[in-house]
Order: sequence, then structure tokens, then C-alpha cells
Amino acid sequence: MEGIVETIKGRQSVRTFEGRPLLPEDRAYVESVIGSIETPFGVPVEFRLLSVAEHGLKSPVVVGAHDYVAAKVDRVQGAELALGFAFETFCLRAAERGLGTVLLAASLSRKSFEKAMEVGPNEVMPVASPIGYPAAKPTLRESMMRKALKSDERLPFSQVFYSGSFGTPLSASDAGRFEAPLQMLRLAPSATNKQPWRAVVHGGVVHFFEERSIKESALGDIQKVDMGIALSHFCLTAQERGLEGRLITRDPAIATPQGTEYIASFEAAR
Repeated sequence: MEGIVETIKGRQSVRTFEGRPLLPEDRAYVESVIGSIETPFGVPVEFRLLSVAEHGLKSPVVVGAHDYVAAKVDRVQGAELALGFAFETFCLRAAERGLGTVLLAASLSRKSFEKAMEVGPNEVMPVASPIGYPAAKPTLRESMMRKALKSDERLPFSQVFYSGSFGTPLSASDAGRFEAPLQMLRLAPSATNKQPWRAVVHGGVVHFFEERSIKESALGDIQKVDMGIALSHFCLTAQERGLEGRLITRDPAIATPQGTEYIASFEAAR
């Protein structure tokens, strides 16, 4: 099995599937993974594996999917972060198994998904993903979508990461023990590839911020889901590289650009 760094580097969103159901052993794997994911935010995330045929699930951008994985969470502080962290952890574990996924928000038959998930009035289901075997070739539509969204492009390291304050860009060569986790965070997927994450490294702490460019909706702050995704990349890579530490929420009172807000910090063990 590949390490998490190679999995992150190699994974791509999949919208075109072979059109066959999951094998029993792969279905059991998925059920096991979604039943065991924990997050550092103290917010429970409920996953379900859903049949397209049973629940009438649809997405106009997905071809050949027999099943979806969806997740819901209570509308509480940290909900979107927890859901993003948990869902991306699942997607990476699925990729390790050779299974394709793509997080979808707007392009879902939302009523049928929310009915299947039994979403209550105080719960939210921001995203869902098809799960299955990637087709040998994506459809022309999928290829055009990836090109239009510039899905394979990422902002430069020094444009999203800083040293001490937002006025001092951080180079990869100066990031030290945080370089690999930050590089993998930088590769995280995000809604319309907006890449809202920013980070300031100060001593043994990395402070994470969200640069808001998408408005909140009835589904909550979708960019906080993106931040949860990014933090999963950072934490899983740190764990694999033996970088011990913990996520905390303690605003460092760093001056931020307009539209940028503090999210959390990773405090490395001494």
C-alpha cells in the first residue's frame, strides 16, 4: 500500500465510472472505513453508503456510478471543518483501495440525497461523493470540466504560506519539518479550485486561516469544508512523517488581510 503522500499526489477526482457495482469485499472495506473515521474537532460525522437505484440518486456530472457515500453533521461550531476532514480522509482511504471519488455539493439531486440521509432540521449534508471503479477514460465533458476549473493547478507555496506574519512569504526550503505537510495541504481539492487555505508558521506552530471568496449558503460555509479537507492532508502527512502535535483553536491575534479569518493551529510537540 502506498503512503499517504503518494496517495495524495496520485489521487484525482473521478466523475466517470465503469458502470459496475462494488465487489462485496470492496463494499465491506468502504463500510469499515466510514464507520471508523475520527476527527480532531470533537464533532461526530455520520456517513452512509447509498445505492443509486434504491434512492434515486443523480448527479449531472457523474457517469456510471452505482453507489454514493454521503455524510451529515449537526449544525454546530466546527461542523464543516469536521465533515471536510472526515470526508477527505475517507476519499484518500478509498484511493488507496483503487476506488474513485469526487466531492460534489451543488451538482446533486439534493432532495433525494437528503431524504436518503434522513437529514433533520438541525443537521446539514454539504457534500456527497460517488464511489466506484474509475473508467479507463474520462468522458469529454469531464476532461473539459477539469480544464475549465484548472483542477491540476495550485497557487505557489510562497503565495499561501507565510513566516511569522502575512507580510513575509515562506519558501518551501525554509519550512523545515513543516514542508511536507504544507506541500500536501497545498494539493488539497477545493470548491471550484479556490484554494482558500492560508497558513502562518511561527516557531513550532502553524496557524491556519481561511481566505473567503464563496458566500455561505443554506449548506453552511463550503470553504470551511475545504479547510477541513486541507487540514486532513496536513495532519495525515504529519502523522506519516512522525511529526507529533495537535490541532488547537487559540487565535494568535495575527493581523490578517481583509476577508481572511483564523481557523485553527497545529502545535508541534517539543
